[in-house]
Amino acid sequence: MMIEQLVKRQKNAFQAGKTLMPSFRKEALRRLLAAIEEYHAQIEDALMKDLNKPPFEFYMTEYALVMKSIKSTLASLDRWTKRHRVVSPLSQFPSDCFTMYEPYGEVLIMAPWNYPFLLAMEPLVGAIAAGNCCILKPSEYAPATEKVIAEIVKKALPRWLAAVVTGDQETAKELLEIKFDYIFFTGSPGVGREVLKKAAVHLTPVTLELGGKSPCIVEKSADIPLAAKRIVFGKFLNGGQTCVAPDYVLVQRQVKEELVRWMIHWIRVQFGEKPLERWDYPKIVNGKHYNRLMGLMEGQAILKGGKSEPFMLQIEPTLLDEPAWDSPVMTEEIFGPILPIVSFDSIFDVERLLKTKEKPLALYLFTSRKIVEDYILSRCSFGGGCINDTVIHLAVPGLPFGGVGNSGMGSYHGKKTFETFSHEKGIAKKFALDMPVRYRPYTKGKNRMLRLFL
Repeated sequence: MMIEQLVKRQKNAFQAGKTLMPSFRKEALRRLLAAIEEYHAQIEDALMKDLNKPPFEFYMTEYALVMKSIKSTLASLDRWTKRHRVVSPLSQFPSDCFTMYEPYGEVLIMAPWNYPFLLAMEPLVGAIAAGNCCILKPSEYAPATEKVIAEIVKKALPRWLAAVVTGDQETAKELLEIKFDYIFFTGSPGVGREVLKKAAVHLTPVTLELGGKSPCIVEKSADIPLAAKRIVFGKFLNGGQTCVAPDYVLVQRQVKEELVRWMIHWIRVQFGEKPLERWDYPKIVNGKHYNRLMGLMEGQAILKGGKSEPFMLQIEPTLLDEPAWDSPVMTEEIFGPILPIVSFDSIFDVERLLKTKEKPLALYLFTSRKIVEDYILSRCSFGGGCINDTVIHLAVPGLPFGGVGNSGMGSYHGKKTFETFSHEKGIAKKFALDMPVRYRPYTKGKNRMLRLFL
């Protein structure tokens, strides 16, 4: 079926009101849950083929999060879809004011390759929960996962409700020429700008989940061994191909040597002496990105790592020492297992530095001083982050996840996903008793009453 015909079919179904009842949406989510459970092994195999993602990481960072999202949505959907009363002002007496959520209609979701299952399915769950019809475009850079996603959606949901469209960049461009009621895009800032341009033609609202260079700040009062352990975990998870991975470390000069020593220790503990020989060590998604990453290391001082395996598209966990701020590794988002380490003298220097750069998707701060925590949180703008840890804020459903400025717009996770794919309507319901003060002719008496009420 042609894409335009498929979209038209979904729009007709939406206009017919097929998705409006919460009971229908819940049944659709139950079918999706059952299909994902049935395809558990196939999803795991697909992620191993696409990214060499080991079963533990597959379950921790993709499968479990999707299943939890569906189950919590099922448990909460009736409450989310109810009308929410708002206090009526005296000037509108007597009235009953409330808000209610309605679906946008026809939604386009464009997913990336780095967490190809999670970042396709979680927005889809929210779109269905909100009552939309949906076209899902997974990334062609993760072909095995793309195929499994298509099979799951086809098995679980009718095509008039949700359909997977596969293809390359030309297919994505074709989709963006079509008028949708909402677009949800996860990817790079460069492509995000193009999505926004296309959406502007139709005044289509968008959520852009982008990226950026997320800093990790280590202040001298931090627990250095623990900080090193958690930075190594967050940075080298999925081979560094995580949108919120620490992109560079800013460490106070007094503790830099200790931090580096402990990071090297934890790299050895977590990945062994020869990471490239491990069967479960992640690979770079394709040759283009592998070559780009190798280029970023050229001419840099390497503290640890630097070796690679071109045939397997793998690069060791690598620490770089004090790269220049105008070097490619410090101006481009890395998105790989390379971590620059740069020292600073004062926390005030960090604030001034970050304000010269684009607002990042995430920021991580390691400190034991509340005054430092408050200073950074209040003076630096970023999408979200952690104090004394990395990346784990993504796994908290109650926290909204999204960027700001160059790192994106809009947010999701938990109830926020439902709200993202819904339009919140405000309604004022008036009763028969009428207050004549607002009607012409205007008099001095009415003027006094108006000022009293307002």
